[in-house]
Amino acid sequence: MHVLAHHLKVLSQLPYTPPPSGHHRARPRGNVISWTASISRYARNGLLSEAMSTFSSMLVAGVLPNSITLATLLSACADYSSNPLSLPLGISIHALVFKCCPDHGLDDVVLGTALVDMYAKCGLINVARRVFDGMTVKNSVTCNTMIDGYMKCGEVNHAISVLRQMSNRDKVSWTALINGCIRNKLFEDALEYFREMQAEDIVLDYVIAIAVLAVCANLGALGQGLWMHCLSMRHDFRDNIRLNNSLIDMYSRCGRVDLAFQVFTSIRERNRVSWNSMIVGFATNGYSREALDHFSMMLKTGFEPDGVSFTGVLTACSHAGLIEIGLKHYDVMQRVYGIVPRMEHYGCVIDLLARAGYLEDAMHLLERMPMKPNVVILTSLLAACRTHGDAGLAERLMGYLVELEPDCDSNFVLLSNIYATLGKWTSVGEVRGIMKAWEIKRRPGFSAVEIDCGIHEFMSGDRSHPESDGIYDMLDILGSEMKLYGYHPQAIMSGLPLECE
Repeated sequence: MHVLAHHLKVLSQLPYTPPPSGHHRARPRGNVISWTASISRYARNGLLSEAMSTFSSMLVAGVLPNSITLATLLSACADYSSNPLSLPLGISIHALVFKCCPDHGLDDVVLGTALVDMYAKCGLINVARRVFDGMTVKNSVTCNTMIDGYMKCGEVNHAISVLRQMSNRDKVSWTALINGCIRNKLFEDALEYFREMQAEDIVLDYVIAIAVLAVCANLGALGQGLWMHCLSMRHDFRDNIRLNNSLIDMYSRCGRVDLAFQVFTSIRERNRVSWNSMIVGFATNGYSREALDHFSMMLKTGFEPDGVSFTGVLTACSHAGLIEIGLKHYDVMQRVYGIVPRMEHYGCVIDLLARAGYLEDAMHLLERMPMKPNVVILTSLLAACRTHGDAGLAERLMGYLVELEPDCDSNFVLLSNIYATLGKWTSVGEVRGIMKAWEIKRRPGFSAVEIDCGIHEFMSGDRSHPESDGIYDMLDILGSEMKLYGYHPQAIMSGLPLECE
């Protein structure tokens, strides 16, 4: 903060400089409104250099900026925060505010909010908070900006604190909080805040409904999703295409592809997202033929596929073992549609090859990827090594995984199981020795189930539930019935008891 204060002081003392000679861009003539309109046109299109050059010409012409001019420039810096010019320009504008405006601009709610937004989006959340705390006048927009900034930085508790201090929480406040919880994977918290929002009689809109459907999709909370579907229909969102697409996604991720298809068929004018959501929904739920059929139907209706479309197609081919068809689509994606493969496309093709036993081909593709493979791709290939008994490739994969997740117990346990399946007991002992030396402990897995619209979490071997005896009795019955249908559990071969499997 001291460095920033010094920077502001120095910048505020610098003389204004005219644009370089030979700069022939047309400049507006007239009052501050004309100049601000010209600056705004550049700013809206992310042309920060042109906006600042016009601003400099305005000053040279003897026209002083007003708060709208300065706020326009600050908003441009915030909206295009990825531009390396944004933060330096934003600080320069702050210097002018500091120098020229009464109370350093802190009594102007528009300027103050623009400063908070600029610093928050440029990653200086602590500076944004200093400006926020110094403002003598704040409104709901200011507070909502601060909440959104905190959530984007992962500082959830600070965002909640700002919301709690607001006297007039509005729809935008709650939306920022709920979306922030989703961004930070706090899905249960997001549901709780939605219920709290309802208790304050905030009218539901489709933006919040979409956010809550995303929560239900991530939790697999079908009951909550059905309730939100009914609530959305009562608010007459029936023809909202974005909401319908979210419903397709939610039902698909909750395993009810039949309900997703009902929503899909009810949409009067589908867009590409509608088709993609349905294709991916079919593919991830094992309906590979339906996914491929709907991909063909999408093409016939005139929609051009994008990367998401091909993710669904490649997933369908992977799950169905359609190697030739999958590789053909992978080629068409690049050659015909000019789509550059992303991580998820490589993951699908690697999984396609690995499931079919082409482990070396899968590894070759992994090593040729232009980006580093992520954990999902590596662990799926490692699991295929267990299925096909390839310890050598598993060892190579562990080199990548140890770099990404050095303390992940499941990767070491899986490697140990591969060795055990092949009877390499010395290697099993070595893996367990490494885990002990690195103090890697096996963490119990946990899952969740929805009962009567409530989410209940439980761990492997959990006995904390008051009805645990009845639960385990039912588990034994289910296990016996599974064996009648030919299921034979594989014991974990690394020295752990069979029941852990």
